[in-house]
Amino acid sequence: MSLRPEPDHLVIFAASLDEGVAWCEATLGITPGPGGAHPLMGTHNRLFSIATAQFPRAYAEIIAIDNEAIPARAAPLKRWFDLDSAALRERVAQHGPQLIHWVANVPDLTDALAKLAAQGIDRGPSIAASRPTPRGLLEWQISVRDDGQRLFDGCLPTLIQWGSVHPAQHMPASGVTLQGIQLQHPEATRLQAAFDVLGLQHIQIQTGPAQLTTMLHTPRGDVRLASHLT
Repeated sequence: MSLRPEPDHLVIFAASLDEGVAWCEATLGITPGPGGAHPLMGTHNRLFSIATAQFPRAYAEIIAIDNEAIPARAAPLKRWFDLDSAALRERVAQHGPQLIHWVANVPDLTDALAKLAAQGIDRGPSIAASRPTPRGLLEWQISVRDDGQRLFDGCLPTLIQWGSVHPAQHMPASGVTLQGIQLQHPEATRLQAAFDVLGLQHIQIQTGPAQLTTMLHTPRGDVRLASHLT
């Protein structure tokens, strides 16, 4: 369990996992590690560690919709991270895999959601999710709105509270490390207030057009991933 709120993982959306793997190899110079399937959402992923001393359990998730799976989360409820957005799917289909969002780990998800609600922010209810792994069932609680929206154009993180096992515990070093997360948004003051009440630190926020930017050190040198989220 995390003792303080911290960045958990980056979300990179791909039209297919094969495209995501090819993008990762070409852009970052590594092959992502194994992931698994999310029966609740009808998605699947590949993962790799990006941990550093400042972000000790951070990892990256390449996620895609599994076209052969039927989500247990039935319509009209939407998938997490805006993955049912026609505009987002079209952008990824045209331009390839891209960074779209990030997730923050909190020690008490119910408390964190209440703090956001007090600021007029509906981050969504806490729902239980899981996926099978070779070591057993990986379980967590995660905030997902019924409409699946990311909020603040993806700059406000989805919140997660892991069960007894965090996936980063079993991830080897990948050769890629997270150097920083920068956010830009027209409502930067309100976004900063949300981070303050959550206790999220070490995240730079500026006023401007909505954008999530991360700096990664990779075998190909320093790589900046940025996504215009509107």
